[in-house]
Amino acid sequence: MPIEDWFLTVEERNNSASAIPAWSRENSAEPLIHGATYFDRLVDAVQSLEAGNHLFFTDWRGDPDERLRPGGPTVAELFSAAAKRGVVVKGLMWRSHLDRFQYSEAENRHLGEDIEAAGGEVLLDQRVRWGGSHHQKLVVLRHPGAPERDVAFAGGIDLCHSRRDDASHRGDPQAISMSPRYGDNPPWHDVQLQLHGPAVGALDSTFRERWNDPAPLDFHSPIALVKDKLSGADLSPGKLPPQPPDPPPCGTHAVQVLRTYPDVRRAFDFAPHGERTIARAYSKAVRRACRLIYVEDQYLWSEDVANLFAAALSENPDLHLVAVVPRYPDVDGRLELPPNMVGREQAIAVCREATRDRVHVFDIENHSGNPVYVHAKVCVIDDVWASVGSDNLNRRSWTHDSELSCAVIDDTIDDRPPTDPAGTGDMARVFARNLRLSLMREHLDRAVDGSEDDGLIDPVSAVEALEMSASRLAAWHESGRRGDRPPGRLLPHEPEQLGRLTRLWALPAYRMIYDPDGRSVRSRLRGHW
Repeated sequence: MPIEDWFLTVEERNNSASAIPAWSRENSAEPLIHGATYFDRLVDAVQSLEAGNHLFFTDWRGDPDERLRPGGPTVAELFSAAAKRGVVVKGLMWRSHLDRFQYSEAENRHLGEDIEAAGGEVLLDQRVRWGGSHHQKLVVLRHPGAPERDVAFAGGIDLCHSRRDDASHRGDPQAISMSPRYGDNPPWHDVQLQLHGPAVGALDSTFRERWNDPAPLDFHSPIALVKDKLSGADLSPGKLPPQPPDPPPCGTHAVQVLRTYPDVRRAFDFAPHGERTIARAYSKAVRRACRLIYVEDQYLWSEDVANLFAAALSENPDLHLVAVVPRYPDVDGRLELPPNMVGREQAIAVCREATRDRVHVFDIENHSGNPVYVHAKVCVIDDVWASVGSDNLNRRSWTHDSELSCAVIDDTIDDRPPTDPAGTGDMARVFARNLRLSLMREHLDRAVDGSEDDGLIDPVSAVEALEMSASRLAAWHESGRRGDRPPGRLLPHEPEQLGRLTRLWALPAYRMIYDPDGRSVRSRLRGHW
C-alpha cells in the first residue's frame, strides 16, 4: 500500500513555508488512554531530565496545582523542579479569555509565573483570530547527546483540573466547574499519544515555529497588551537552544503531524495563509473508508464535517459510522446550552439522512450510572489509519483555532482475521486495530488483555456488539434497574430536540460564536479546506 494513498503529500499539505516534513517513518507511537495514565508517564519522563535537556510545552489550560499523581507532584512542581536542575523549560500557554467567563486566564498566568520563578520561561500567546484559542496540547522532551531518549506527548489532554481520571471514571478529585449533570467530580474520558523516533523532531519544530514567530503575542488586542506591560508579563521570547537532530528510528509507525492555524490578518511566518492539514487529512482518509469509521469526539459539530461523513456513507453501502460523544454539553444555562446542542443535533441529522441504519451514536456512563464527559479526539478508519489529537470534529477545530494532531499508519499488518476488512488490499494494521479494540474493550467491560475480543475484531460484528450492549443497558435503565446491571458503559445517544423558536436564535449563535470559520473569504466561497 503506498502510504500517500492515506497520508497528505507535500503538495496536499499546501504550506511550503513550514519546515514540518510530510511524514516520518520508523516511529513508536503508544496511545495513553486516560489522564491518569498520561500524567504518570509524564512525571517519569520529566523527572529523568538532566541539565541541558529540553522541556517544551504548549497548552490550552494549565493549572499549577493540578496533582499529576495522588500524592503529587503538581504541574508547577514538576516543571519548576526541572528548571531548577538546569533543564531548558519553555512553554506557550494560550492567554485565554477572562475567568469570569469560565476560562483560565489567571490559572495560565500563575503556572507561567511559578515556572519562570524557577528559571524557565512561559509566554501567554494570543496570536489567534478574534474569539479563537490556542488549543494544542504538546510536551516535547529532548536529550542532546542521547537522542534515543527523546519523547513527545501530543493529544487531547490538558495539564489541568478534571483530567486525572482513570478507567473507573470516578473523576479527578480536583475538578473544574461544568454542567451540574456531571456532578461535583465529572468523570472524564481522554486520550494522549506518546511518541518516540523521528516524529519527535517534527513536534519539536512545531513548538519552535510558534515560539520563534515574530508576530507580537497580543497582536490584535491593545487592551491586553497594555495590561500585560503594566503587570510586567514576559512579551519577548528568549532564544531557544539549537535544535538537535531527529531521534533515530525505533519502530514501525509512520506518523504525520497535522495542524490547524487560521488565516489571520498578521499572518504567521510559518503559515502565511494558515494551515488546515487536519481538515485535509480527514477529508482524504474518510473518502477511502469502506467498512468502519470509529470516532470519539467532544463535539461532533458542523455541517461541513457531517457532509464529509454523509458522502462516504452514501458512496459505500457497507460503511458504518460509530461515534462516541458526551451525553450532555459541558455548559449549562439558557443562553449557553442551546447553541451547544444545536450543532450536534444538526450534524447527526445530516449523517442519518444518508443512512439511519449505519450511523451508531453512543454516550458513556460509569458503573454508578453517572455520565462520563468524552473529551477524546480519536478516529480510526478501517483499522488502517488512526488519528489522535487536540482537534474536534467541527469547523472551529479545522479552521479557526490552533490545533495539533498525529495520524498513524503502522507498517505491521495485523494477522487476526479479517486481515483486510475493507477489501481494498490496504490490510488492517496493528496500531489502528489495537487502538480501536482498547477503547471498545473499556466501553463494553471486556478484558483489557484481549482475551474477550470475540466479535470485536471484525468491524461488522464489532458494531453489532456495541449496539447489543447499549440496548441491554438502556433496557435495564428503563426497567427501573431491576436485577444485575448488564456489562458495558454505552447507551444510545439521542440529541435533545430544541423548539423552533429556540433554534431561530441558537443556530446563528452556534455558527458565529461556537463554531466559526477561520478560512479566508475566497476559501469559504470555493469550499476549500
